[in-house]
Amino acid sequence: MEKITIAIDGYSSTGKSTIAKQLAKALNYIYVDTGAMYRAVTLYAMRNGFVSENACDVEALIASLQDIELRFVYNDAAGFAEMYLNDENVEREIRTMEVSKLVSKVATIENVRQKLVAIQQKMGLEKGIVMDGRDIGTVVFPNAELKIFMTASPEKRATRRYKELLDKGEEVKYSEVLKNVEHRDYVDSHREISPLRKAGDAIVFDNSDMGLEDQFSRILDFANRVINKQKKDVH
Repeated sequence: MEKITIAIDGYSSTGKSTIAKQLAKALNYIYVDTGAMYRAVTLYAMRNGFVSENACDVEALIASLQDIELRFVYNDAAGFAEMYLNDENVEREIRTMEVSKLVSKVATIENVRQKLVAIQQKMGLEKGIVMDGRDIGTVVFPNAELKIFMTASPEKRATRRYKELLDKGEEVKYSEVLKNVEHRDYVDSHREISPLRKAGDAIVFDNSDMGLEDQFSRILDFANRVINKQKKDVH
């Protein structure tokens, strides 16, 4: 069976990871959540006092990058691979609002992006991978056979994220979540290094008014069409 590379980019809280996980499972592909990698580096920076709401010690973080080891370990019970930072499962910690507030600061650092992009590109050498993030179709896999760019209104995304955090037992205000979503949109789109932008050949997918099942079936259809075309081209 011909395998392809699937790049899913888009704004925060558009459900990229959920769709990417489902897609990888349906196609028996490897799923990589690049956002989790940036969140893990952010958690490391927070723990070591390199980043806070008011400051970011870029030089200290860069000097420590060699001490950061990231890997995904598949969890049979959860049904997906969880993020490990230096052999510690940090999957739950990296999803907190505290990390969400600071991840954009860390993700703008060129050395951090270079390190993580190199790891991501190595993961994709064999194809058969679904990767989601901000610069997958533009920087990590510019030659991916299928590129999806996911978007939705800030209000819809904030509502989803708010419910997600409440379900995890976090005490948050909707207004705070909306502010964070809008701030991340701005930072992600305006940073100098690998800004969030749609690849020229990406399919724009607005899921503001779509349920998960509808989204999944449509995107799986896109993937199957590309895979079938690859088969014909090869034969």
